[in-house]
Amino acid sequence: MALKPDRRQTETMRPDARWAFARYRAIAHRLPQPARPWPKHSYRILDLDYVLKRYDGFILDAFGVLNIGEGVLEQALKRVATMRALGKKVMVLTNGASAPRAEALAKYRGWGFDFADTEVIASRDLAGAALAGRGGLWAGIVPERAGFADLPGDVRALDDDLLGRADGFLFLGSQDWTDAKQAALVAALKARPRPVICANPDIVAPREDGFTWEPGHWAHQLPVPVEYHGKPFAGAFDAALAAMGLPPERVAMVGDTLHTDILGGHAAGCATVLITGHGFFKGVDPDSFIEATGIVPTFIADET
Repeated sequence: MALKPDRRQTETMRPDARWAFARYRAIAHRLPQPARPWPKHSYRILDLDYVLKRYDGFILDAFGVLNIGEGVLEQALKRVATMRALGKKVMVLTNGASAPRAEALAKYRGWGFDFADTEVIASRDLAGAALAGRGGLWAGIVPERAGFADLPGDVRALDDDLLGRADGFLFLGSQDWTDAKQAALVAALKARPRPVICANPDIVAPREDGFTWEPGHWAHQLPVPVEYHGKPFAGAFDAALAAMGLPPERVAMVGDTLHTDILGGHAAGCATVLITGHGFFKGVDPDSFIEATGIVPTFIADET
């Protein structure tokens, strides 16, 4: 039997950009610390057209760059088409882990993108590779009716029984996650510590009507060490660069968040482009956030 649903998630607790930023600042010490210096300042550009000829490849975030929630960004379709025409290599690197990669690919293609199977890396894939060979019974945290057929090993949907019986927990999606469910998981881990793999380190995700809390927000509150797979952690960028076959200095990471896309891309040795017209910074001036963190993008673009 699944964990009892709790529909009391209050809309007042949905984060805005400043609240989400404060949450990122609180866990910043757990994120990668780049060895190379940050740019002294960012170049302001209108959109990605202004940098397409500078780099041989582009790693694109999904939420906030290609789409907002379930809606595609029309300018992203045009920009990817231009990249193709110029012979640029393109890779989507997404922390979306709720659905199997095949579903994500189908969604992108339904929107009009022409991404090949090898041009999309989801953090779910990276977590699955880390799970392979570990054995044991794993409890998966995902939206209701989501499956695990694409993942190795014995992964089952978390329920009340598995809170005590599972050998580990795999945090994939938090659409149905609540404070009550979080408290139950924390109590279970305090009673018997077990490994936790978080396949989506994002704190928030942009939607049509604001932000939602994502698995990273909840995972950083757990009383055990958590293994993270996805941006900004190095494994995600290593996989993307290896698939592209390009040196990092010839690649630009394009995203809408400082602590995932820009931090991770810079730590990997890539140039970075912060999109501010939609996604995390829509309607918010990023300058004070950049100054507060010292996370400085190579470029700041109004649009994808």
